[in-house]
Amino acid sequence: MNLLSELTSIIESLDIPVETGKLSDIPPDEYIVLVPIHDDYELYADDLPGADIQSVRLSLYTKGNYIRQKNRVLKALLKAGILVIDRLYLGYEQDTGYHHYNIDAENVYGVDLGTEE
Repeated sequence: MNLLSELTSIIESLDIPVETGKLSDIPPDEYIVLVPIHDDYELYADDLPGADIQSVRLSLYTKGNYIRQKNRVLKALLKAGILVIDRLYLGYEQDTGYHHYNIDAENVYGVDLGTEE
C-alpha cells in the first residue's frame, strides 16, 4: 500500500473527483489533485531503512462551500489514520471561480527488503 492509493480511495469514497499530478479532463465544479511532495526512509542503527515516510499534498478546488468540503476531507483522512501535517487556504481564484485549499498528509509504511520480482 502507498499513500497515493490510500488517498485516492478515501477521496473517491466522498464522491469527489480525484487525480494525481493534474486534472486531465474539463474541471468539474469540485475536484482534488494529489501531488507527491516527499518520500523519506527513516534509518536505524544497521543503516537499513525501517520505515518509508510518504507525504502528499491534496489540492481541493471547489466553486461551492470550501469549508464544508475541507471538513469532510479532513474528517475522512483522520478517521483513516492519515496524519495531517499542514492546512492552508490559498484563496479564491478570480479567473477560475474556484476556492483553493491545500492539505498536506503523511503516513508511515513498513519497508519490505525482500527480493524483487
